[in-house]
Amino acid sequence: MSVNRKKLIIEAATKSFSLFGYKATTMDQVAKIANVGKGTIYTFYANKEELFKEIVDNMIVEMEQEADDAINPELTFTENLHLTLYRLLEFRREHQLMIKLFQEEQEIRTPAVLEMVEEIENAIISFIAQKIKIAIQKKYIKDCDPELTAFLLLKMYITLIVDWERIRKPLNKEEIAELFDLYLFKGLSL
Repeated sequence: MSVNRKKLIIEAATKSFSLFGYKATTMDQVAKIANVGKGTIYTFYANKEELFKEIVDNMIVEMEQEADDAINPELTFTENLHLTLYRLLEFRREHQLMIKLFQEEQEIRTPAVLEMVEEIENAIISFIAQKIKIAIQKKYIKDCDPELTAFLLLKMYITLIVDWERIRKPLNKEEIAELFDLYLFKGLSL
């Protein structure tokens, strides 16, 4: 029975964080949504931060699974890298909790949210860096710093998808792939 209660609490807290954000979510709200006593929550979690961390950790696992599912063994490393990055950012754009976190990060700058957003970004960078290490070992790409390369790839992708769209016509998946190929893999040199 306790596993079901814990699951109810996680689902209720995820719903509350997704709707109201971290700062505006209270343990009373979570208890009400989960239809459990507030004390029941404290049998599983010491505080709101601990509950929030578990939810974000679960979301990171889900996001990494989505990225892994985007990989097609029939495609080249660069094509798969593009698919993986695109899927990670789609997840970020579509997942209700992720949307709320990034909104709260920008508007309110809640310390716990800033910390979790950083943890999400670090998880993405680590995930991409692992793929880059494999590509280096298989001689698909030149030797490079996998973490720095992953960081640059992620930031370039975010810039092309999020920042570019604020001021210009959005680029489609193929255009982004071509830009990556041009700037990162082929280079601008003649």
